[in-house]
Amino acid sequence: MIYQNEEQLMYKAKQAEGRTFGEIDQSGRINNEKAKGQLGQIIEESFFGYQVNSISEADFADLGIELKVTPVKKNKNGTLSAKERLVLNIINYMDEVNTTFDTSSFWNKNKELLLMFYEWLPEIKRADYRIIKSYLHKFTKEDLEIIKQDWQLINNKIKAGLAHELSEADTNYLAASTKGANKSSLRQQPFNSISAMQRAYSLKQSYMTALIRKVISQQDLVRIASPEELKKKTLLEILNEKFRPFIGKSLDEIAAMAEIEVNHKSKSFLQLFISSLLGIKGTKLEQIEEFAKANIQLKTVRLEPHGIPKEHMSFRNINFVEWANEEWEESWLKDYFSETKLLFVVFKYKETERENPNRKLYFQGITLWNMPMSEIEGRLKDFWFHVQELIREGIELLPVQQKTRTIVNNNLPKPKSNGLCHIRPKGRDGSDKIPLPDGRTITKQAFWLDNDYIGKIVQ
Repeated sequence: MIYQNEEQLMYKAKQAEGRTFGEIDQSGRINNEKAKGQLGQIIEESFFGYQVNSISEADFADLGIELKVTPVKKNKNGTLSAKERLVLNIINYMDEVNTTFDTSSFWNKNKELLLMFYEWLPEIKRADYRIIKSYLHKFTKEDLEIIKQDWQLINNKIKAGLAHELSEADTNYLAASTKGANKSSLRQQPFNSISAMQRAYSLKQSYMTALIRKVISQQDLVRIASPEELKKKTLLEILNEKFRPFIGKSLDEIAAMAEIEVNHKSKSFLQLFISSLLGIKGTKLEQIEEFAKANIQLKTVRLEPHGIPKEHMSFRNINFVEWANEEWEESWLKDYFSETKLLFVVFKYKETERENPNRKLYFQGITLWNMPMSEIEGRLKDFWFHVQELIREGIELLPVQQKTRTIVNNNLPKPKSNGLCHIRPKGRDGSDKIPLPDGRTITKQAFWLDNDYIGKIVQ
């Protein structure tokens, strides 16, 4: 069927809301539980009545609208999230370098997206998944400016012969995500003989989560940048401008300027502090639209006078059973550092603790950072395989007698073991334990980046 206009198409799309894929399917595709992409094909064939194809233009070519069927999941706290990134079209490295944004394969195919959201539930069959919302997505002016910057960054990397070093965390909203059955899915790239992993343009999972919460949950988000600003500057340049007036000032001086009370013991103080400096006092960081969509997470760095943090930087607690059984490509560690940007908010002590126990913190500035793909596929990957081997062989738990107590050490990687990262305890106390695959227990452990490594980044 040919749809004459957007209104006619959306009238049809709205009729799918509340229906299951089993009710919609007329082709029998739903019975193939193992096949990927079948849900979208069911909507294409059985609902909209057109043949599945792989053409370079949008699905509803006359209207310039691309159809995407994508899952939504409900979290334990009741909020909704995207289950995955929204994969768009494959990037042909050889062709894309010869385009501009307006003539790119991304823009040619994805100007407008008909998004059909369905609720994903782990305990039910795909036939019982239900369409909960049909929505025509048109990029806002703000989003489009950031996406143009993202596309340009991807294109510049391909032109530099670095398609093999592309990472989702390079960009803010539009990502170049891996697309293929395994690491042997390679493509030729221009300007370098090294083959690059096949990648597709995608909207990040964080972008889709923010969109879902806005469209379905009616959540309000606050922007910190206007389209006019984004036409002239990157998001990092805009952030730097907002923080620049406070550089060199003490925490107390900044608090007085921003009219907030310093509370070092409060876990929410830093969020209040940052939102105040951004001019949106009282806003939680997850409510900042640019942060939510780009998956920007906040980390505080406190430098000693010599420029290195005293403390290492902690991340998620480790599930050793999960680590023993997962693959590197699907591991939390690879996913996190491939997809996450970290906003380091940097402070510095001017005196050592010995010189002045009541030291003041002075603001140094910010750094928006993501781990380079060469580091992810280098030292981080080596670390991951080494730890997995230790877990599978059985981590050594070594009792050590101290003056008044016995502590248990282990043979997991320690600080400075590889110049990048390590594992160390992060629990309430020695009795706060988790299971190992062999049935023993170990004090809760977390992944940490070395303080020396953090010091180099923020320098």
